[in-house]
Amino acid sequence: MDNEEFINVDDINYAIYKIGEWKNNYEINQIGLSNEIPLTKNTLSHVKFSMGEIRESKFDISDKTVNGFVAIALQLNPKIQEMELDDVIALEEKEYDEILEELESLELLDDGETIPLDNEEYLIYKLEKECHVTTSIPANEFTKKHYIDEMKKIEEALN
Repeated sequence: MDNEEFINVDDINYAIYKIGEWKNNYEINQIGLSNEIPLTKNTLSHVKFSMGEIRESKFDISDKTVNGFVAIALQLNPKIQEMELDDVIALEEKEYDEILEELESLELLDDGETIPLDNEEYLIYKLEKECHVTTSIPANEFTKKHYIDEMKKIEEALN
């Protein structure tokens, strides 16, 4: 008998994604820079909440107060660093609206479904809460490999 473990799609302890491409190109929005597309209502809610948290973070740059997406982009993206601050702020607002539109139009898995935890179709993260911080831990080998590859890409881009 197969002892394969299954998880419920609506389990709030897991975030489930597929590897894919966004319709639009993004320079600032960290969600849109990822190739991880949310596949469940809970994952979608988590992504929207995270975006809201980043946007609610405020930083003073030059003579303006900017949100977290703008601040991160100005720190990490050389292309953005060359832009006027007002243009970066406007671009972030445009990208935020576009990513919200894309998120709202995603085809999601049905809440009643179950999926095998160990598969190569879905990126599955176990969500663990420590104080006020939620940590996403790769829950299967496919996700671990993808996560490691993504971290290498980020590291190379920063060097």
